[in-house]
Amino acid sequence: MNAWSRRVVLGALAGAATFEARAQGAGPEAAWPSGPIRIVVPFAPGGSTDAVARLAAPGLQRALGVSIVVENRGGAAGSLGTDVVAKARPDGLTWLLTFDSHAVLPALVPRLPFDLRQDLEPVTLIGGAPYVAACRPDKPFRDLAAVVAAAKARPGSVTFATPGNGTIGHLVMTLLGSRAGAPFQHLPYRGGGPAVNDAVAGHVDMVVGSAALLAPQVAGGTLRPLVQFGPQRLPGLAQVPTAEESGFPGLQAEAWWGVFAPARVPAPVVARFHEALVGAFRDERVSQQITEGQQARLVLAGPQELGRFVDGQVETWGRVVRENDIKAD
Repeated sequence: MNAWSRRVVLGALAGAATFEARAQGAGPEAAWPSGPIRIVVPFAPGGSTDAVARLAAPGLQRALGVSIVVENRGGAAGSLGTDVVAKARPDGLTWLLTFDSHAVLPALVPRLPFDLRQDLEPVTLIGGAPYVAACRPDKPFRDLAAVVAAAKARPGSVTFATPGNGTIGHLVMTLLGSRAGAPFQHLPYRGGGPAVNDAVAGHVDMVVGSAALLAPQVAGGTLRPLVQFGPQRLPGLAQVPTAEESGFPGLQAEAWWGVFAPARVPAPVVARFHEALVGAFRDERVSQQITEGQQARLVLAGPQELGRFVDGQVETWGRVVRENDIKAD
């Protein structure tokens, strides 16, 4: 049984005792939420994580009856905002809604000021979407083969933007360059929004981001998708081959979004917030925006599932960081 599993079991036992106390009129969580709720997004505004948080906010507000404030705290691959939550009071008024790079932090950031397993409590695995590489339509690339050929002809000349060093987009392109013998030049940005903006403006050759992040520009014709890194083609990108179809078996990378709480938030509060999140994302308008507008799939799994999933992601991408000596911004 891993650390998260033990904590979930202990939390469930504590939660049962708390509910009994609550029935007798005791327990501080009986009055939860006692004020506005803050959802910290550890990235700049305009990216997919920010968009997912803001889609959830109205439903959470209706369900919980308090104001929901989305607060962007970008920097250091998401570790600055994550640290804010890890050190917050465990009163159920501060939550973290973060992205896949969360699982890379232990390998990426030296002397990380928090421990993913000890200082944060998994709450909800919201969903995911494959990574996609895209370029402005007037760039001379039509598919992944053209990108690789250009990089081989002039190593390091083909640039790609991502939301930052050590993000999954950076790591999958590092793997691609290594396997293709065609190194690319990485240009890290402070969030998905700025990276997309510079790709649309033509300042970089490509942007690599989740299908959710790139969906509005792809739909609007300001970006041309070249390859997707999911296990199969998305319905909304049916004409775009996967990396595996393009000659790179096993090369997969998917974005995901998850919610975490500071450690020691009472189990009943975690359960109620998870329930409110599930309700917010199952709203027909919200789920349609995520599944169709952002080309993502909803999972809405609970704490144990999120804990196990993150353990696997830590192992997979941490190895890429260490083997390629990748550092945070």
